[in-house]
Amino acid sequence: MNDSLYNPDMGRRFRGFLPVVVDVETGGFDPKKDALLELAAVILRMSASGRLEPAETLSCHVQPFPGANLNPKALAFNGIDPDHPFRDALGEREALQTIFGPVRKALKESACNRAILVGHNAAFDLGFLNAAVERSQIKRNPFHPFSTFDTVSLAGLAFGHTVLAKSAQLAGMDWDDKEAHSAIYDAEKTAELFCLVINRWEDRIPVKPRGSGQN
Repeated sequence: MNDSLYNPDMGRRFRGFLPVVVDVETGGFDPKKDALLELAAVILRMSASGRLEPAETLSCHVQPFPGANLNPKALAFNGIDPDHPFRDALGEREALQTIFGPVRKALKESACNRAILVGHNAAFDLGFLNAAVERSQIKRNPFHPFSTFDTVSLAGLAFGHTVLAKSAQLAGMDWDDKEAHSAIYDAEKTAELFCLVINRWEDRIPVKPRGSGQN
């Protein structure tokens, strides 16, 4: 009996890449100077019928690294109190390993070679992820260092809009403004949007998998 959450056919769908949706909440816009405060990831899988769907959600609060900048405007926007006694925040290295462990397991079970970050304005999330990896001196980052899937572009193509909340609503998804701007909520909604666009495309123009080779 196979108890895996994952379908190895995924390895052929995106040329050996496993899409993992990531969202970060931060203390500013500079990944080198500003704090990473929340990290969430949604690992995707392929169903037995070939549909893309969320499989696992992972998340943690993150302690600001020593000397990190905390911009008051950024904290007012995301509503995070870094000193809240119930945050149960992890150091950056521990937080990354909390996410990376399950991602590596999913890679193996999905017959994929590397994770590819899916994000809404993905370069922002990848920049903070890569900066935290560098500070933590993690040698085995499962994510591709620069390639991404960006739902801004996909939503602009599919729905004519680029803002996550509006794109989700145009796609027929539920959206709660009170829950937005938390890493876990935004990651799960981005995952739902990405899967919806990919599955609708498959319904119209089925993609013939080309194998898992990478350059």
